[in-house]
Amino acid sequence: MTTVQALTLNAYGGAEATTMSTIAAPVAQAGQVLVRVRAAGLNALDWKVREGYVRDAFPIALPAVLGIELAGVVEAVGPGVSRFQVGDRVMGPLGALGAYAELVAVNEANLAPTPEALDDLTAASLPVAVLAAWQSLHFAGPLWPSQRVLVHGAAGGLGRFAVQFAKRAGAHVIATAASDDIDAVRALGADQVIDYRTERFESVVRDIDLVLDYVGGDVLDRTWQVLSRNGVVVGTSSPGILASTPSGLRGLWFVMKPDAALLGHVAQQVARGELQARVGEVVPFTALPAAIERHRNGAIHGKAVVDFGA
Repeated sequence: MTTVQALTLNAYGGAEATTMSTIAAPVAQAGQVLVRVRAAGLNALDWKVREGYVRDAFPIALPAVLGIELAGVVEAVGPGVSRFQVGDRVMGPLGALGAYAELVAVNEANLAPTPEALDDLTAASLPVAVLAAWQSLHFAGPLWPSQRVLVHGAAGGLGRFAVQFAKRAGAHVIATAASDDIDAVRALGADQVIDYRTERFESVVRDIDLVLDYVGGDVLDRTWQVLSRNGVVVGTSSPGILASTPSGLRGLWFVMKPDAALLGHVAQQVARGELQARVGEVVPFTALPAAIERHRNGAIHGKAVVDFGA
C-alpha cells in the first residue's frame, strides 16, 4: 500500500491535538485529479477546527487531515476528467478538509490552472483569500459607488484582497490594521486605515454601509454601533453571528464556495501585477503544527504558506 505523510487532527484540543501521520495515499475517483502538493495555505479555520470552535458549522469525522487550499502538480486523473492532465500545475480550494498531505484527491471543478508566472507558494496563498474576499464583498448585494465599506483584518490574506476588490468597485474603503501594516494597507487602496492597537474604530467611524468582519469576537461586538441605517455586517469568523445580531440590525454568516473560473481570472491578474498578493511567512511542512498555534495566537502577519519541499 502506498502511503503519504499528512497532518491529522485526532481529537479536538490545542497544539497537541495534531500529529504528523502516515496515511494511505488517496486515489483519484471519477471527476477528481490526484495532486502532488507543493504548497498549501494556512488559515484561521485550521485552529478553529482543531479546537472544535466551529464543530457545529463544520461537522467532521475524526481523525481528519487539516488544510483547505493547495497548489501542486497533477499526478493522476480519475475517470471523466477533461480539463487537466498529468503534469499540469493547479491551484484551488478543496471545499473540505485535507490539503495538508503530500497527495490529495481534489474535485476537478474546484481547481484552476496555475499561471506560469506564479510560483507555487504564491499560488497556494490565493484560493481562499481571493474567493472569500470577492464573495463576501458581494454577499449582501450589489455594491454602489461611494458605498462606505469597513474591512476588519485588512492586513491578512483575505482582507488584503477585500480592500483591493472594494476599491476597484468604487467604494470608500476604511480598514483596520496594526500600526506596522498601515502603510501596506493604504497602498492597496484603502482611503482610511485605523490602527486598532491605538484607536477604537467605533470612536472614529460611523454610517458604514457594509462591514466585512474577518476577525470576530470583541471586534464584531463593537461593530454594530457603526452601521448606517441600512448597513449590514458580513462575518466569516463568528458562526454565531445570526443569533447575536442585535434586534433591528442586519448580520450575515458567510461561507466561501469554490469557483474555479473566478479564481483563475484573479490569479491571472495577480500574475500580471494588476492585483497585489503577499506571502507573509513560509513554513516547512514538518513545522506546521507550531505554525497553526502561532496563527491561533496572532503571531503570524499576512498570509502564511506551507512549503512541502522545504
